[in-house]
Amino acid sequence: MLLNNLLLIIILLMVVSLFSMLSEKLRISYPIFLVICGLFIGFIPNVLDITLKPDLVFLIFLPPLLYAAAWNTSWKDFWALRRSISLLALGLVIFTSCAVAIVSHMLIPGFSLALGFLLGGIISPPDAIAATSVLQKLKIPKRVVSILEGESLVNDAASLIVFRFALAAVLTHKFVLLEAGIDFVVVVTAGILIGLAIAFFIYAFHRFLPTTSSIDTAITLIAPYLMYVTAEHFHFSGVLAVVSGGLFLSSRSTEVFSFSTRLQSQGVWDTLVFLLNGVVFVLIGLQLPLILKSLDPGTITHAIYYGVIISFVTILVRIIWVFPAAYLPRLLSKKIKTNESYPGWKSVFIIAWSGMRGVVSLAAALSIPLTLSSGEAFPQRNLILFISFIVILCTLVLQGLSLPFLVSKLDFEIKDNETEQELEIQMHLVSSVLAYINTRYAQETETDNAFRMLKKRYEHLQKTQKKQLHIEDDMPSYISAYRTALLELVEVRRKALEEMNGEKKYPEELIRRLEKVIDHEEAGLSMQLK
Repeated sequence: MLLNNLLLIIILLMVVSLFSMLSEKLRISYPIFLVICGLFIGFIPNVLDITLKPDLVFLIFLPPLLYAAAWNTSWKDFWALRRSISLLALGLVIFTSCAVAIVSHMLIPGFSLALGFLLGGIISPPDAIAATSVLQKLKIPKRVVSILEGESLVNDAASLIVFRFALAAVLTHKFVLLEAGIDFVVVVTAGILIGLAIAFFIYAFHRFLPTTSSIDTAITLIAPYLMYVTAEHFHFSGVLAVVSGGLFLSSRSTEVFSFSTRLQSQGVWDTLVFLLNGVVFVLIGLQLPLILKSLDPGTITHAIYYGVIISFVTILVRIIWVFPAAYLPRLLSKKIKTNESYPGWKSVFIIAWSGMRGVVSLAAALSIPLTLSSGEAFPQRNLILFISFIVILCTLVLQGLSLPFLVSKLDFEIKDNETEQELEIQMHLVSSVLAYINTRYAQETETDNAFRMLKKRYEHLQKTQKKQLHIEDDMPSYISAYRTALLELVEVRRKALEEMNGEKKYPEELIRRLEKVIDHEEAGLSMQLK
């Protein structure tokens, strides 16, 4: 049994890798492509018959994915955009839940308002990976991506709390708004505090104990699970615990991590996040045949109709919310109007259209119990599952595949100052180095040829950067050609190293160590050419 499960996992990982390569070739966002591929595989008999366990998603997949997202989010940007993020991650989640609850209650026979809120809580949070994976290669303002990433950090927690309260209302047949409001505040606040407390402990561990790069990387893998499990054990928000803890540690990573830890952990996390996301989206596609089997015979047509209508409502509700949320605060507050730039309608529309649903929605739907406390079957459970899947599929395919086309038609005019800012930072660094050399090694630069050459090297860099800053082109042709030549020389050195390794004259360990040095140099040059 264990061997079979292990083989299944290996096959799944290979499927993810192969389909991801194909999605790159076809220029389709890999989450969307993997879901579609999972759908086709799911209908092939006896190939990959896998049931997605909600506990598996919430416990194994969700913590590291949230932690990675929090780690890669700038706290400064997150805080600067907190109003826009809060309106989407909290306000829009509640607004969507209410709209879906009312529409489903009126549309579906025998569908109570409590079940409507349950469905609303399930499908209210967009999936960040689906949106950012589509947008990352498109020419859009950085502010748009920052808002969507910030929204994704918080909206899962808000939607799962709505889902939890709605589920309790269905199970107990009672709902008190005041009690629910107090519980909401407690769950959110306690989750954040637990995440920060554990993050502070981990920060102290990294800062004051004699760790290595491997130990530090291992701790970063353990941290999100520790935060999530601790918060959920006390029935608080594990999602917010991971997010708050991840943001805290990310903002202090330069204090506690060496360069070797950063390089090692980044490689490990990039691979882990890619595999986890890939597996999750394939599993989403594989669930449709299993969900279809659970529906009563003769009800599929009606279920598809309900799913399409609610998908349309979900898309429309986001558009209705996002535009007033972007412009009304400017009309109501003179401070906002003065301090913040005017949000162009193109950026607002892309945010409104980036509402693709994903794995959290499906995992929440699957976590609905089979029976009530009385032993009766949970009302409309199979229909809720099917509608949730239809909403995920419609939003992923319709919005995800249309986003690149819309972005190209909108033709954003992006004033990107990052290249100039990067040069200014580099100039400041070089100036700091020259000032230090002139102060600390003034005598050596006069008498020693090696120190004199070192100083001349940085003076040449400073001169080159000043020329770049005074030329309008972001990358002058001679600078680009120079860096390209450096990359070519790196490749020459690598080939020479391979030839020496083939001669078996030098220890292979020494060859590999020098190869790693060349790899780091090539990585730095490649980043400069981007």
